[in-house]
Amino acid sequence: GPDSQAMLVCTSERIASEVKDEVLRQMKALSRQESVAASLEGSRVIVLPRGVMADFTNAYAPEHLIVSVSNPWEMAGQIYAAGSIFIGNYSTESAGDYASGTNHTLPTSGWARSYSGVNSSSFMRWITYQELSPAGLRSLGPTIMEMAQAEGLDAHAAAVRVRLEK
Repeated sequence: GPDSQAMLVCTSERIASEVKDEVLRQMKALSRQESVAASLEGSRVIVLPRGVMADFTNAYAPEHLIVSVSNPWEMAGQIYAAGSIFIGNYSTESAGDYASGTNHTLPTSGWARSYSGVNSSSFMRWITYQELSPAGLRSLGPTIMEMAQAEGLDAHAAAVRVRLEK
């Protein structure tokens, strides 16, 4: 869409220039040229040393990420904030959208730093359980009470204190 943003992160000015030229050449054959042109206004080509590409990617947290480098799995292993990662030159985003079986409902606008794509777990209800022994509460009690007091939650602190006084 016109508000979409594409980022090319590469290691050389030559690659950056060649990709820019190729994108403009291919855009001429598309039916939605106006939408693509609007998207390109917000898009960027960034030249970085390979050693910081993963850091940039994790900060940006893309919805879709195509890792097209030598040793793509090595690079992909450094990425922890992306909605879906496509490995190598033949793993197109469109394959993920329509055929390869991955999820297409992905976090946008950098939300991949905090959320995953919608999957079957998204529709599950999870309950957590915890059980402290008397020794466990004695060990954690002072910390719990201090934190509760710092938050102004006197009743939380008292809930621990009365149990420790028994």
